[in-house]
Amino acid sequence: MTTSSLLRVTAIVALLQFAAHGTLFVRAKPTHGAGEIAVVQAMKDHQFDFGRAKRSYWDLYFGLGLEAAFICLVEAILFWQLAGIAAVAPVAIKPIAMLFLAANLAHALLVTRYFFFVPLIPDVLIAGLLGWVLMRAPA
Repeated sequence: MTTSSLLRVTAIVALLQFAAHGTLFVRAKPTHGAGEIAVVQAMKDHQFDFGRAKRSYWDLYFGLGLEAAFICLVEAILFWQLAGIAAVAPVAIKPIAMLFLAANLAHALLVTRYFFFVPLIPDVLIAGLLGWVLMRAPA
């Protein structure tokens, strides 16, 4: 598999991560009983001044979740663009691939600490593909 093809596969994985994260996040509803519903409602009800805007903890939580999904989309687009660059100048993509390899490994550590197993899968898969890209790219 060429470096360019590997980056296209990586882009597709990141795009699937965006779609899954965005869809699941936006559609999620409290399902763990009254305690969870009360927490979500409290997050929505408690307003505070955030700079010059009134915000709630729910606004921050929801915004951060959407931001995380959006970052996956940006990553997918970047990997797709890098695939085109790799076809003509494979050495040029190495520093960017190294940066995103480190970022995905760091994100995987955060997911391991603060979330659960399923969101870890795309990060580890992307990191593995980027490692493969780096091994295939000329020095």
